Amino acid sequence: MQIGKLRHIAMSVPGLEKAASFYEQAFGFNRETTSSYQIRMSDGTVNISLLKFPTDGDAGDERGKDYVGLHHIGVWVDDLAEAGKQVKQAGGRLHSLDEAKIAVENAEVKYRDPFGVVIDVSTRGWHGAKKD
Repeated sequence: MQIGKLRHIAMSVPGLEKAASFYEQAFGFNRETTSSYQIRMSDGTVNISLLKFPTDGDAGDERGKDYVGLHHIGVWVDDLAEAGKQVKQAGGRLHSLDEAKIAVENAEVKYRDPFGVVIDVSTRGWHGAKKD
C-alpha cells in the first residue's frame, strides 16, 4: 500500500487578509504566495491555502463562492495511478472540475471521499510544503 502525506489544507474564508493575519499572529505561519483569490501560507511542512473565490464558477463545485470552511485537503503521493486505485477501492470517487474557471495548481487529480470531502492528490506537492 502506498502511504500519502497530508501536505495541503485549503479553507474558504470571508476575508483573505484578516484570515492570513490571524494565522501569522496566532501560529507564526509564513506567507508564501498571494493572488487575487488566495494567500498561501506554510508552517514549514504543510501548505495552508486561504481562498476567497470571486464567483461561484471559480469555486469549482456546488458549494460556491460564499462557502466558508474546509474546502479541500491535499495528499502528496509517489504514484498517481496507485493512489487513485486505493481511493476508489476505499469508496472514493473522482471529483469533476468542469465548473472551475480558475486553474488548479498541483491538484493533479481531485477525488471526493465517501462523505463528499474533496481531496487533491499530487506527486508535485504545494508551495511551502515538504514531502518528508
